[in-house]
This record gives sequence, C-alpha cells and structure tokens, in this order.
Amino acid sequence: MLSLKLPQLLQVHQVPRVFWEDGIMSGYRRPTSSALDCVLSSFQMTNETVNIWTHFVPTWYFLWRLLALAGGPGFRAEPYHWPLLVFLLPACLYPFASCCAHTFSSMSPRARHICYFLDYGALSLYSLGCAFPYAAYSMPASWLHGRLHQFFVPAAALNSFLCTGLSCYSRWVPRPLRLFLPPPSFLELESPGLSKVLRTAAFAYPFLFDNLPLFYRLGLCWGRGHSCGQEVLSTSHGYHLFCALLTGFLFASHLPERLAPGRFDYIGHSHQLFHICAVLGTHFQLEAVLADMGSRRAWLATQEPALGLAGTVATLVLAVAGNLLIIAAFTASLLRAPGTCPLLQGGPLEGGTQAKQQ
Repeated sequence: MLSLKLPQLLQVHQVPRVFWEDGIMSGYRRPTSSALDCVLSSFQMTNETVNIWTHFVPTWYFLWRLLALAGGPGFRAEPYHWPLLVFLLPACLYPFASCCAHTFSSMSPRARHICYFLDYGALSLYSLGCAFPYAAYSMPASWLHGRLHQFFVPAAALNSFLCTGLSCYSRWVPRPLRLFLPPPSFLELESPGLSKVLRTAAFAYPFLFDNLPLFYRLGLCWGRGHSCGQEVLSTSHGYHLFCALLTGFLFASHLPERLAPGRFDYIGHSHQLFHICAVLGTHFQLEAVLADMGSRRAWLATQEPALGLAGTVATLVLAVAGNLLIIAAFTASLLRAPGTCPLLQGGPLEGGTQAKQQ
C-alpha cells in the first residue's frame, strides 16, 4: 500500500533566520521541503496550516460569489456591472496567492521570497480592483466628473505599482537600489524595523486612497443618520472599515504571540487572525458595493455615463503587466545573488533569539 510520511517539524533555532516568525517558536517545516512535502504539510498541524486554510477556503467562496453574480440574467451584458466583476477577480486571486505562498514558502529561502513577491502582487491588484467599483458606484455627489473622479482608477493603478515595489523591496533590495546598504541586502533581516514600516505603508496607503470616497461620505453623514440622501453608507461599509482597521492592527502588532512566545504557535497567532479579518473585510466590502450598486443606480444613471469596457480592460491589463514586471525584476535579482550568501543557505544560522517579523 502507498504510505505517505508527514514532514518532520522543527524548532525556531533549527531553521534559517529568513524563516523565523516573531513569537513563533515551534511548528516550522523543513527549509528545503519538496513541493509534495509542502502540500502534505497543509494536512498536518504546523504553524502555517491555519494560514493556508483560512485563505484556501475563502478563495472558493469568492469564486462562488463571482460565478453566481456573473451567471445572472443579463449581468455580463450590462456595462453597469463590469466594475463589480473587475473587483471580484482580484478578490478571488489574492487569497489563492496567499494560500500558495504559505504552502510553498518552505521549499528554500529563495522560494520563500519569490512566493511572497507574488503574494504582494496579488494584494496590489486587489487594491486596484477596489478602485473600480468605488469609482463607479460610491463616489460622493460633489466629486462626480471632478478631477479626482477622472483620475481615481489610473492613480490606483500607479498605487499598485508602488505597493508591489515597496513590499518586495522590504524583503530583498536589488543591486541597483541598494544605495548605502551593503550586499547582500535582505532588508527585513538587516533592518527589520524599516522593513516593517515600508511593508505596512505599502498596503496602508492604497487602502486609504481607495477609501477616500467612503471617508468623505462618512464625514458628510456623521450624526445625520439617513438624512444625507445618496451619501448614506450601509452598515456593511462600517463592518468593512472596522475589519480593515483590525487587520492592520494585527499585522503591525504581532499580538498575541509577542506577549507569550510559543503559546500560539499553531492556533491563534496574529497572522491567522489577520487572514480571517482580511477575508471578512472583503466579504463586507462586497456587500457594501452591492448595496451602493442597488441604492444609487437610478441616481447614478442621471449623473454619469456608463463606464467603457475598453478603458476598464486596458487599465487592468496594464496594471497586471506592470506588477508582473516589478516582480520579475526582484526575482531575477534574487536569483542572481551568490549561492554562498549565508542568508540563502538552507541550514540553521547562529546568533539571535528573536524571531523575525514577516
């Protein structure tokens, strides 16, 4: 009979520093795992298992929502619905990319970086995807046809390039960008504080920009209830913003494992909670977009022309191509790094007792 042996798990001091997680002391997979070992590890309890499944299952949920909406009568044929479909595509992509990154990141130190480069690119495209329905359905009345409205989606596309570039840079600094940093430049290991700031800013800025219409409408309606007409926000908007705030807090704080290292290695650490809050935030964001689509449709029909399919597709294709080029540049630089670099070796490294921050 065919028997499969589950991969052996390691302690933090048995893996290279590049694999360390802040406050996580055990449950690490072998840093030179095969692809099969990585897949098998998703069926045993490691410190990555819940990370994998909290994004694998939501991938299918958002795909189901996409197919259910797109399969509705006349849905795809009506231009009014296209921005919603563009939003749902990266909403399906980013949890799947994250699931793959957490699954295969233990194949090697280089593979770990490349997996997360792709993960960051998917998140960047998700930030762009959010801009399409916000520009189409959620703009304040006073912003319609204004300069910000006209450039909202193109600016979000540029933000996605910044997001991908900064987040990849926070891991690995290519030779042309090293400036005063000595080679090899693994920024998250050599300057973990700066790396954390850059990565947090890389995702906080696009979020703040995308949600400017909501913040403005929230300010107009503060304390006025439903008396502010088309500017009123649904409760789903509030849930989405709350989940986003909680997601950012968990990402930056590394709580609760920072307070009790080793106690939350397998269940309950911040990255698992971060995943759950992010997925819940996307769910409420979808519900909020659907609420704006329905409640503002008749009013929007008198205010602005339908969004052109050609412009929508062109912006999305250029953004995908640009983000892939950025990822390819960082990946090529990483692959050219000397194999003798100790930070790229598969064995454990000496020194230090603090696990790194992802």
